[in-house]
Amino acid sequence: MATLKDLRNRIKSVKSTQKITKAMKMVAAAKLRKAQDRAEKGRPYSDKMNVIITNLKNSITDIDSAPKLLVGNKKSQKHLCIVMTADRGLCGGFNTNICRRARLFFNEALESGKELKIITIGSKGHDQIKRVFGKYVIDKISFKDLKQISINESDEVTTKVIDMFNQDEFDVCTIFYNKFKSIMSQEPQAQQVIPILSTTKENLQEEGSENQSQYEYEPDQEEILENLLPKNISTQIFKAFLENAASEQGSRMSAMDSATRNAGDLINKLTINYNRSRQAVITKELIEIISGAESL
Repeated sequence: MATLKDLRNRIKSVKSTQKITKAMKMVAAAKLRKAQDRAEKGRPYSDKMNVIITNLKNSITDIDSAPKLLVGNKKSQKHLCIVMTADRGLCGGFNTNICRRARLFFNEALESGKELKIITIGSKGHDQIKRVFGKYVIDKISFKDLKQISINESDEVTTKVIDMFNQDEFDVCTIFYNKFKSIMSQEPQAQQVIPILSTTKENLQEEGSENQSQYEYEPDQEEILENLLPKNISTQIFKAFLENAASEQGSRMSAMDSATRNAGDLINKLTINYNRSRQAVITKELIEIISGAESL
Protein backbone atom coordinates (compact mmCIF):
# COMPACT_ATOMS: atom_id res chain seq x y z
CA MET A 1 0.00 0.00 0.00
CA ALA A 2 1.29 3.47 -0.90
CA THR A 3 2.43 5.67 1.97
CA LEU A 4 1.06 9.15 2.62
CA LYS A 5 4.27 10.65 1.24
CA ASP A 6 3.95 8.62 -1.98
CA LEU A 7 0.34 9.75 -2.43
CA ARG A 8 1.26 13.40 -1.81
CA ASN A 9 4.04 13.19 -4.40
CA ARG A 10 1.72 11.49 -6.91
CA ILE A 11 -0.97 14.15 -6.46
CA LYS A 12 1.63 16.90 -6.89
CA SER A 13 2.96 15.23 -10.06
CA VAL A 14 -0.49 14.82 -11.62
CA LYS A 15 -1.35 18.45 -10.82
CA SER A 16 1.82 19.58 -12.62
CA THR A 17 0.89 17.43 -15.63
CA GLN A 18 -2.62 18.90 -15.59
CA LYS A 19 -1.20 22.42 -15.77
CA ILE A 20 0.88 21.42 -18.81
CA THR A 21 -2.06 19.82 -20.66
CA LYS A 22 -4.27 22.82 -19.88
CA ALA A 23 -1.63 25.19 -21.26
CA MET A 24 -1.18 23.05 -24.39
CA LYS A 25 -4.95 23.07 -24.93
CA MET A 26 -5.01 26.88 -24.79
CA VAL A 27 -2.06 27.16 -27.19
CA ALA A 28 -3.69 24.69 -29.61
CA ALA A 29 -6.95 26.65 -29.45
CA ALA A 30 -5.14 29.87 -30.38
CA LYS A 31 -3.29 28.19 -33.26
CA LEU A 32 -6.46 26.44 -34.42
CA ARG A 33 -8.27 29.70 -35.12
CA LYS A 34 -5.52 30.84 -37.49
CA ALA A 35 -5.04 27.43 -39.12
CA GLN A 36 -8.79 26.91 -39.62
CA ASP A 37 -9.14 30.36 -41.16
CA ARG A 38 -6.31 29.65 -43.63
CA ALA A 39 -7.73 26.24 -44.55
CA GLU A 40 -11.27 27.55 -45.13
CA LYS A 41 -10.05 30.48 -47.20
CA GLY A 42 -7.89 28.21 -49.35
CA ARG A 43 -10.60 25.67 -50.16
CA PRO A 44 -12.54 27.72 -52.77
CA TYR A 45 -9.37 28.49 -54.73
CA SER A 46 -8.03 24.92 -54.74
CA ASP A 47 -11.44 23.39 -55.45
CA LYS A 48 -12.13 25.79 -58.31
CA MET A 49 -8.71 25.18 -59.86
CA ASN A 50 -9.23 21.44 -59.63
CA VAL A 51 -12.62 21.80 -61.35
CA ILE A 52 -11.11 23.86 -64.17
CA ILE A 53 -8.29 21.36 -64.73
CA THR A 54 -10.80 18.51 -64.74
CA ASN A 55 -12.94 20.36 -67.29
CA LEU A 56 -9.91 20.91 -69.49
CA LYS A 57 -9.12 17.22 -69.39
CA ASN A 58 -12.71 16.29 -70.27
CA SER A 59 -12.72 18.74 -73.19
CA ILE A 60 -9.52 17.41 -74.78
CA THR A 61 -10.16 15.36 -77.90
CA ASP A 62 -6.60 14.42 -78.86
CA ILE A 63 -5.37 12.50 -75.79
CA ASP A 64 -2.06 11.55 -77.44
CA SER A 65 -0.91 15.17 -77.75
CA ALA A 66 -2.20 16.24 -74.30
CA PRO A 67 0.29 16.94 -71.47
CA LYS A 68 1.22 13.84 -69.50
CA LEU A 69 0.65 15.64 -66.20
CA LEU A 70 -2.97 16.01 -67.22
CA VAL A 71 -3.82 12.65 -68.79
CA GLY A 72 -0.99 10.46 -67.50
CA ASN A 73 1.16 8.07 -69.46
CA LYS A 74 -1.63 5.50 -70.01
CA LYS A 75 -0.15 3.24 -67.30
CA SER A 76 -0.96 2.69 -63.64
CA GLN A 77 1.66 0.17 -62.60
CA LYS A 78 3.96 2.39 -60.51
CA HIS A 79 2.38 4.33 -57.65
CA LEU A 80 3.95 7.20 -55.75
CA CYS A 81 2.28 7.88 -52.39
CA ILE A 82 2.95 11.04 -50.38
CA VAL A 83 1.91 10.59 -46.74
CA MET A 84 1.55 13.98 -45.03
CA THR A 85 1.57 13.92 -41.21
CA ALA A 86 2.83 16.05 -38.32
CA ASP A 87 6.32 16.45 -36.91
CA ARG A 88 5.00 16.64 -33.35
CA GLY A 89 2.96 14.26 -31.26
CA LEU A 90 0.37 14.69 -28.50
CA CYS A 91 -2.39 15.27 -31.06
CA GLY A 92 -4.66 12.29 -30.46
CA GLY A 93 -5.28 10.01 -33.43
CA PHE A 94 -4.32 12.60 -36.07
CA ASN A 95 -1.18 10.85 -37.35
CA THR A 96 -2.56 7.34 -36.79
CA ASN A 97 -5.69 7.96 -38.87
CA ILE A 98 -3.69 9.19 -41.88
CA CYS A 99 -1.29 6.26 -41.66
CA ARG A 100 -4.16 3.79 -41.32
CA ARG A 101 -5.78 5.18 -44.50
CA ALA A 102 -2.43 5.05 -46.30
CA ARG A 103 -1.72 1.47 -45.21
CA LEU A 104 -5.07 0.32 -46.61
CA PHE A 105 -4.12 1.88 -49.96
CA PHE A 106 -0.63 0.32 -49.83
CA ASN A 107 -2.00 -3.16 -49.16
CA GLU A 108 -4.53 -2.89 -52.00
CA ALA A 109 -1.84 -1.70 -54.41
CA LEU A 110 0.60 -4.47 -53.46
CA GLU A 111 -2.11 -7.14 -53.64
CA SER A 112 -2.90 -5.92 -57.16
CA GLY A 113 0.74 -6.35 -58.16
CA LYS A 114 1.53 -2.63 -58.35
CA GLU A 115 4.94 -1.10 -57.68
CA LEU A 116 4.95 1.16 -54.62
CA LYS A 117 7.09 4.17 -53.71
CA ILE A 118 6.46 6.25 -50.60
CA ILE A 119 7.50 9.75 -49.61
CA THR A 120 6.72 10.75 -46.03
CA ILE A 121 6.27 14.36 -44.95
CA GLY A 122 6.43 14.61 -41.16
CA SER A 123 8.51 12.50 -38.78
CA LYS A 124 5.56 10.99 -36.89
CA GLY A 125 4.09 9.45 -40.01
CA HIS A 126 7.50 8.25 -41.14
CA ASP A 127 8.02 6.39 -37.86
CA GLN A 128 4.73 4.52 -38.29
CA ILE A 129 5.03 3.78 -42.01
CA LYS A 130 8.60 2.49 -41.90
CA ARG A 131 7.72 -0.29 -39.43
CA VAL A 132 5.85 -2.26 -42.10
CA PHE A 133 6.58 -0.53 -45.41
CA GLY A 134 10.13 0.70 -44.72
CA LYS A 135 11.58 -0.84 -47.88
CA TYR A 136 9.18 1.18 -50.03
CA VAL A 137 10.04 4.55 -48.45
CA ILE A 138 12.30 6.46 -50.84
CA ASP A 139 12.43 9.84 -49.10
CA LYS A 140 11.60 11.59 -45.83
CA ILE A 141 10.75 15.30 -45.78
CA SER A 142 10.40 17.37 -42.63
CA PHE A 143 9.51 21.03 -42.09
CA LYS A 144 9.84 20.83 -38.31
CA ASP A 145 11.91 24.01 -38.06
CA LEU A 146 9.26 26.12 -39.80
CA LYS A 147 6.61 27.83 -37.71
CA GLN A 148 4.17 27.95 -40.64
CA ILE A 149 4.07 26.10 -43.96
CA SER A 150 3.96 28.40 -47.00
CA ILE A 151 3.44 27.89 -50.73
CA ASN A 152 7.24 27.70 -51.10
CA GLU A 153 7.31 24.34 -49.32
CA SER A 154 4.54 22.95 -51.53
CA ASP A 155 6.44 24.20 -54.60
CA GLU A 156 9.50 22.35 -53.34
CA VAL A 157 7.56 19.09 -53.03
CA THR A 158 5.86 19.67 -56.40
CA THR A 159 9.19 20.19 -58.19
CA LYS A 160 10.51 16.92 -56.78
CA VAL A 161 7.35 15.04 -57.78
CA ILE A 162 7.28 16.43 -61.34
CA ASP A 163 10.97 15.63 -61.84
CA MET A 164 10.31 12.03 -60.80
CA PHE A 165 7.32 11.83 -63.15
CA ASN A 166 9.33 13.19 -66.08
CA GLN A 167 11.96 10.52 -65.40
CA ASP A 168 9.23 7.86 -65.56
CA GLU A 169 9.73 6.84 -61.92
CA PHE A 170 5.98 6.54 -61.30
CA ASP A 171 2.66 6.54 -63.19
CA VAL A 172 0.19 7.67 -60.52
CA CYS A 173 0.70 10.04 -57.59
CA THR A 174 -1.62 10.11 -54.55
CA ILE A 175 -1.39 12.34 -51.48
CA PHE A 176 -2.72 11.39 -48.03
CA TYR A 177 -3.82 13.96 -45.46
CA ASN A 178 -6.59 14.84 -43.00
CA LYS A 179 -9.41 17.15 -44.06
CA PHE A 180 -10.56 19.41 -41.24
CA LYS A 181 -14.26 19.02 -40.41
CA SER A 182 -14.45 20.19 -36.80
CA ILE A 183 -12.45 20.06 -33.59
CA MET A 184 -13.78 16.56 -32.94
CA SER A 185 -13.72 15.30 -36.53
CA GLN A 186 -10.97 15.08 -39.15
CA GLU A 187 -11.48 12.95 -42.25
CA PRO A 188 -8.50 11.07 -43.81
CA GLN A 189 -8.22 11.75 -47.54
CA ALA A 190 -6.51 10.02 -50.46
CA GLN A 191 -6.36 12.44 -53.40
CA GLN A 192 -4.87 11.56 -56.78
CA VAL A 193 -2.98 14.54 -58.21
CA ILE A 194 -1.20 12.91 -61.18
CA PRO A 195 -2.95 12.33 -63.48
CA ILE A 196 -6.09 14.34 -62.75
CA LEU A 197 -9.14 12.10 -62.37
CA SER A 198 -11.79 12.61 -65.02
CA THR A 199 -15.27 13.71 -64.03
CA THR A 200 -17.99 11.19 -64.79
CA LYS A 201 -21.17 12.03 -66.68
CA GLU A 202 -23.18 11.67 -63.48
CA ASN A 203 -20.97 14.19 -61.70
CA LEU A 204 -21.23 16.55 -64.65
CA GLN A 205 -25.00 16.49 -64.38
CA GLU A 206 -24.87 17.03 -60.62
CA GLU A 207 -22.43 19.93 -60.79
CA GLY A 208 -24.42 21.71 -63.49
CA SER A 209 -23.52 23.54 -66.63
CA GLU A 210 -20.37 25.07 -65.11
CA ASN A 211 -18.44 21.86 -65.75
CA GLN A 212 -19.63 21.78 -69.36
CA SER A 213 -18.12 25.14 -70.24
CA GLN A 214 -15.96 25.43 -73.31
CA TYR A 215 -12.67 27.28 -72.93
CA GLU A 216 -10.85 29.52 -75.38
CA TYR A 217 -7.07 29.54 -75.04
CA GLU A 218 -4.88 32.61 -75.37
CA PRO A 219 -2.12 32.38 -76.52
CA ASP A 220 -2.53 28.59 -76.92
CA GLN A 221 -3.55 25.49 -75.02
CA GLU A 222 -0.09 23.95 -74.62
CA GLU A 223 1.51 27.06 -73.15
CA ILE A 224 -1.34 27.62 -70.69
CA LEU A 225 -1.40 24.01 -69.51
CA GLU A 226 2.39 23.96 -69.21
CA ASN A 227 2.14 26.66 -66.53
CA LEU A 228 -1.24 25.75 -65.05
CA LEU A 229 -0.71 22.03 -64.38
CA PRO A 230 2.34 22.35 -62.07
CA LYS A 231 0.54 25.24 -60.35
CA ASN A 232 -2.49 23.02 -59.73
CA ILE A 233 -0.38 20.23 -58.24
CA SER A 234 1.34 22.74 -55.96
CA THR A 235 -2.05 24.19 -54.98
CA GLN A 236 -3.49 20.77 -54.08
CA ILE A 237 -0.41 19.94 -51.99
CA PHE A 238 -0.58 23.32 -50.28
CA LYS A 239 -4.29 22.74 -49.58
CA ALA A 240 -3.34 19.43 -47.94
CA PHE A 241 -0.77 21.26 -45.79
CA LEU A 242 -3.41 23.77 -44.66
CA GLU A 243 -6.00 21.09 -43.94
CA ASN A 244 -3.42 19.10 -42.01
CA ALA A 245 -2.40 22.13 -39.93
CA ALA A 246 -5.99 22.82 -38.89
CA SER A 247 -6.69 19.13 -38.26
CA GLU A 248 -3.54 18.74 -36.16
CA GLN A 249 -4.40 21.66 -33.86
CA GLY A 250 -8.02 20.55 -33.57
CA SER A 251 -6.98 17.01 -32.70
CA ARG A 252 -4.38 18.29 -30.21
CA MET A 253 -6.90 20.61 -28.55
CA SER A 254 -9.37 17.73 -28.17
CA ALA A 255 -6.67 15.36 -26.86
CA MET A 256 -5.36 17.87 -24.33
CA ASP A 257 -8.89 18.64 -23.15
CA SER A 258 -9.47 14.93 -22.52
CA ALA A 259 -6.08 14.64 -20.79
CA THR A 260 -6.88 17.61 -18.52
CA ARG A 261 -10.23 16.10 -17.51
CA ASN A 262 -8.64 12.69 -16.94
CA ALA A 263 -5.97 14.30 -14.76
CA GLY A 264 -8.71 16.00 -12.73
CA ASP A 265 -10.47 12.67 -12.21
CA LEU A 266 -7.20 11.03 -11.17
CA ILE A 267 -6.44 13.85 -8.72
CA ASN A 268 -9.86 13.41 -7.10
CA LYS A 269 -9.34 9.66 -6.82
CA LEU A 270 -5.85 10.05 -5.33
CA THR A 271 -7.10 12.71 -2.91
CA ILE A 272 -9.82 10.37 -1.63
CA ASN A 273 -7.25 7.58 -1.17
CA TYR A 274 -4.92 10.02 0.59
CA ASN A 275 -7.64 11.18 2.99
CA ARG A 276 -8.66 7.60 3.74
CA SER A 277 -5.06 6.55 4.38
CA ARG A 278 -4.48 9.63 6.53
CA GLN A 279 -7.62 8.92 8.53
CA ALA A 280 -6.55 5.29 9.01
CA VAL A 281 -3.14 6.41 10.32
CA ILE A 282 -4.74 8.88 12.75
CA THR A 283 -7.20 6.22 13.95
CA LYS A 284 -4.37 3.73 14.45
CA GLU A 285 -2.36 6.27 16.46
CA LEU A 286 -5.37 7.08 18.67
CA ILE A 287 -5.97 3.38 19.34
CA GLU A 288 -2.31 2.93 20.31
CA ILE A 289 -2.42 5.95 22.64
CA ILE A 290 -5.66 4.80 24.28
CA SER A 291 -4.39 1.22 24.65
CA GLY A 292 -1.17 2.52 26.22
CA ALA A 293 -3.06 4.72 28.67
CA GLU A 294 -5.30 1.84 29.77
CA SER A 295 -2.30 -0.41 30.46
CA LEU A 296 -0.80 2.06 32.92
